[in-house]
Amino acid sequence: MDLQRINVKFFVADSSAVPLETFIHIFNSWIQASDGEYYDIADYSHVHAGPGILLIAHEANISIDETGGRRGLLYNRKQPLLGLNHEKLRLVFRSALENCRRIEEEPSLQGKFRFRGNEALFLINDRFLAPNTEETFLAVKPDLEDLAQTVYAGAEFTLERETDPKERFTVQLKTPVFFDMATLLKNLEKTGEKVEQGLIS
Repeated sequence: MDLQRINVKFFVADSSAVPLETFIHIFNSWIQASDGEYYDIADYSHVHAGPGILLIAHEANISIDETGGRRGLLYNRKQPLLGLNHEKLRLVFRSALENCRRIEEEPSLQGKFRFRGNEALFLINDRFLAPNTEETFLAVKPDLEDLAQTVYAGAEFTLERETDPKERFTVQLKTPVFFDMATLLKNLEKTGEKVEQGLIS
Protein backbone atom coordinates (compact mmCIF):
# COMPACT_ATOMS: atom_id res chain seq x y z
CA MET A 1 0.00 0.00 0.00
CA ASP A 2 1.30 3.43 -0.99
CA LEU A 3 0.22 5.65 1.90
CA GLN A 4 -0.99 9.11 0.91
CA ARG A 5 -3.41 11.74 2.29
CA ILE A 6 -2.22 11.00 5.80
CA ASN A 7 -3.86 12.88 8.68
CA VAL A 8 -2.66 13.08 12.29
CA LYS A 9 -4.50 14.60 15.24
CA PHE A 10 -3.18 15.39 18.71
CA PHE A 11 -5.68 16.30 21.43
CA VAL A 12 -5.79 19.33 23.68
CA ALA A 13 -5.33 18.87 27.42
CA ASP A 14 -8.02 21.45 28.30
CA SER A 15 -10.43 22.38 25.51
CA SER A 16 -12.05 25.13 27.60
CA ALA A 17 -8.83 27.08 28.17
CA VAL A 18 -8.99 29.09 24.92
CA PRO A 19 -12.05 30.07 22.82
CA LEU A 20 -12.01 28.43 19.39
CA GLU A 21 -12.36 31.78 17.59
CA THR A 22 -8.97 32.83 19.00
CA PHE A 23 -7.31 30.71 16.34
CA ILE A 24 -8.70 32.89 13.55
CA HIS A 25 -6.36 35.65 14.74
CA ILE A 26 -3.47 33.28 15.36
CA PHE A 27 -3.72 31.67 11.93
CA ASN A 28 -4.03 35.11 10.31
CA SER A 29 -0.69 36.00 11.88
CA TRP A 30 0.79 32.78 10.48
CA ILE A 31 -0.44 33.72 6.99
CA GLN A 32 1.17 37.15 7.27
CA ALA A 33 4.46 35.60 8.37
CA SER A 34 4.51 32.70 5.91
CA ASP A 35 5.54 34.34 2.65
CA GLY A 36 2.77 32.59 0.75
CA GLU A 37 2.97 29.13 2.36
CA TYR A 38 -0.48 29.61 3.91
CA TYR A 39 -3.15 31.46 1.98
CA ASP A 40 -6.60 31.18 3.56
CA ILE A 41 -8.67 30.41 6.65
CA ALA A 42 -11.97 28.54 6.85
CA ASP A 43 -14.12 29.20 9.91
CA TYR A 44 -16.44 26.35 10.96
CA SER A 45 -16.69 27.42 14.58
CA HIS A 46 -20.48 27.56 14.22
CA VAL A 47 -20.62 23.80 13.50
CA HIS A 48 -20.98 21.70 16.65
CA ALA A 49 -18.22 19.05 16.88
CA GLY A 50 -17.11 20.07 13.40
CA PRO A 51 -13.91 20.97 11.50
CA GLY A 52 -13.23 24.03 13.67
CA ILE A 53 -10.78 26.61 12.30
CA LEU A 54 -8.72 25.61 9.24
CA LEU A 55 -5.48 27.14 8.02
CA ILE A 56 -5.18 26.26 4.34
CA ALA A 57 -1.99 25.65 2.37
CA HIS A 58 -1.05 23.83 -0.82
CA GLU A 59 0.71 20.89 0.83
CA ALA A 60 -1.37 20.49 3.98
CA ASN A 61 -4.17 22.00 6.03
CA ILE A 62 -3.73 22.64 9.74
CA SER A 63 -6.80 22.98 11.91
CA ILE A 64 -8.00 23.24 15.45
CA ASP A 65 -10.48 20.46 14.91
CA GLU A 66 -13.47 19.50 17.06
CA THR A 67 -14.66 16.39 15.24
CA GLY A 68 -16.12 13.85 17.65
CA GLY A 69 -16.45 16.53 20.30
CA ARG A 70 -12.72 16.42 21.06
CA ARG A 71 -10.59 19.44 20.29
CA GLY A 72 -7.14 18.96 18.88
CA LEU A 73 -4.72 19.92 16.15
CA LEU A 74 -5.36 18.05 12.92
CA TYR A 75 -2.61 17.97 10.31
CA ASN A 76 -4.08 17.00 6.93
CA ARG A 77 -1.45 16.22 4.29
CA LYS A 78 -2.95 16.80 0.82
CA GLN A 79 -0.07 16.57 -1.66
CA PRO A 80 1.65 13.25 -2.57
CA LEU A 81 4.61 12.07 -0.52
CA LEU A 82 7.63 10.21 -1.85
CA GLY A 83 9.52 7.47 -0.05
CA LEU A 84 8.67 4.38 1.95
CA ASN A 85 5.60 4.29 4.15
CA HIS A 86 7.54 4.51 7.40
CA GLU A 87 9.30 7.61 6.07
CA LYS A 88 5.96 9.23 5.17
CA LEU A 89 4.57 8.49 8.61
CA ARG A 90 7.55 10.07 10.32
CA LEU A 91 7.34 13.16 8.13
CA VAL A 92 3.62 13.71 8.77
CA PHE A 93 3.86 13.02 12.51
CA ARG A 94 6.85 15.36 12.77
CA SER A 95 4.95 18.12 10.94
CA ALA A 96 1.96 17.67 13.25
CA LEU A 97 4.17 17.79 16.34
CA GLU A 98 6.01 20.89 15.11
CA ASN A 99 2.72 22.70 14.61
CA CYS A 100 1.53 21.64 18.06
CA ARG A 101 4.70 23.09 19.54
CA ARG A 102 4.27 26.29 17.58
CA ILE A 103 0.78 26.76 19.01
CA GLU A 104 1.92 25.93 22.54
CA GLU A 105 4.62 28.60 22.19
CA GLU A 106 2.26 31.22 20.70
CA PRO A 107 2.82 34.31 22.90
CA SER A 108 -0.83 35.41 22.81
CA LEU A 109 -1.95 32.12 24.41
CA GLN A 110 0.32 32.65 27.43
CA GLY A 111 0.92 28.92 27.87
CA LYS A 112 -2.78 28.13 28.28
CA PHE A 113 -3.02 25.75 25.32
CA ARG A 114 -1.26 22.41 25.76
CA PHE A 115 -1.50 19.10 23.96
CA ARG A 116 -1.58 15.60 25.40
CA GLY A 117 1.20 13.50 23.99
CA ASN A 118 -0.05 10.11 25.14
CA GLU A 119 -2.74 9.83 22.44
CA ALA A 120 -2.94 10.49 18.70
CA LEU A 121 -5.25 9.66 15.83
CA PHE A 122 -3.89 8.43 12.52
CA LEU A 123 -6.28 8.76 9.58
CA ILE A 124 -6.12 8.17 5.84
CA ASN A 125 -8.33 10.64 4.04
CA ASP A 126 -8.95 8.44 0.99
CA ARG A 127 -11.61 5.75 1.17
CA PHE A 128 -10.57 4.25 -2.18
CA LEU A 129 -6.90 3.95 -1.27
CA ALA A 130 -7.57 2.78 2.27
CA PRO A 131 -11.03 1.33 2.92
CA ASN A 132 -11.81 0.95 6.59
CA THR A 133 -11.17 -2.79 6.74
CA GLU A 134 -9.07 -5.22 8.75
CA GLU A 135 -6.97 -5.82 5.61
CA THR A 136 -5.97 -2.15 5.51
CA PHE A 137 -5.12 -2.26 9.20
CA LEU A 138 -2.89 -5.30 8.79
CA ALA A 139 -1.09 -3.61 5.90
CA VAL A 140 -0.42 -0.44 7.88
CA LYS A 141 0.10 -1.93 11.33
CA PRO A 142 3.84 -2.80 11.14
CA ASP A 143 4.82 0.75 10.18
CA LEU A 144 2.48 2.24 12.80
CA GLU A 145 3.93 -0.04 15.47
CA ASP A 146 7.44 1.01 14.46
CA LEU A 147 6.44 4.67 14.69
CA ALA A 148 4.79 4.22 18.09
CA GLN A 149 7.88 2.43 19.41
CA THR A 150 9.90 5.45 18.33
CA VAL A 151 7.76 8.35 19.55
CA TYR A 152 6.90 6.62 22.83
CA ALA A 153 10.54 5.59 23.35
CA GLY A 154 9.71 1.93 23.91
CA ALA A 155 6.86 2.55 26.37
CA GLU A 156 3.80 0.31 26.29
CA PHE A 157 1.21 1.37 23.72
CA THR A 158 -1.95 0.19 21.97
CA LEU A 159 -3.32 0.57 18.44
CA GLU A 160 -7.09 0.55 18.10
CA ARG A 161 -8.88 0.75 14.75
CA GLU A 162 -12.22 2.46 14.24
CA THR A 163 -14.36 -0.45 13.04
CA ASP A 164 -17.39 1.45 11.73
CA PRO A 165 -17.22 0.91 7.94
CA LYS A 166 -18.93 4.28 7.40
CA GLU A 167 -15.96 6.09 8.93
CA ARG A 168 -12.60 6.81 7.36
CA PHE A 169 -9.73 4.45 8.17
CA THR A 170 -8.67 5.61 11.62
CA VAL A 171 -6.31 4.18 14.22
CA GLN A 172 -5.89 5.48 17.76
CA LEU A 173 -2.35 5.34 19.16
CA LYS A 174 -2.29 5.47 22.95
CA THR A 175 0.13 4.96 25.82
CA PRO A 176 -0.43 5.15 29.60
CA VAL A 177 2.82 7.12 29.91
CA PHE A 178 2.69 10.94 29.88
CA PHE A 179 4.61 12.64 27.07
CA ASP A 180 4.70 16.29 26.12
CA MET A 181 5.07 17.48 22.53
CA ALA A 182 8.72 18.43 22.89
CA THR A 183 9.66 14.94 24.09
CA LEU A 184 7.74 13.20 21.28
CA LEU A 185 9.42 15.43 18.73
CA LYS A 186 12.84 14.79 20.27
CA ASN A 187 12.25 11.01 20.21
CA LEU A 188 11.28 11.16 16.55
CA GLU A 189 14.20 13.36 15.52
CA LYS A 190 16.69 11.28 17.49
CA THR A 191 15.75 8.13 15.57
CA GLY A 192 15.84 10.08 12.30
CA GLU A 193 19.43 11.07 13.01
CA LYS A 194 20.37 7.42 13.61
CA VAL A 195 18.81 6.43 10.29
CA GLU A 196 20.81 9.09 8.47
CA GLN A 197 23.99 7.80 10.16
CA GLY A 198 23.21 4.27 9.00
CA LEU A 199 22.75 2.90 12.53
CA ILE A 200 19.11 1.88 11.87
CA SER A 201 17.89 0.35 8.63
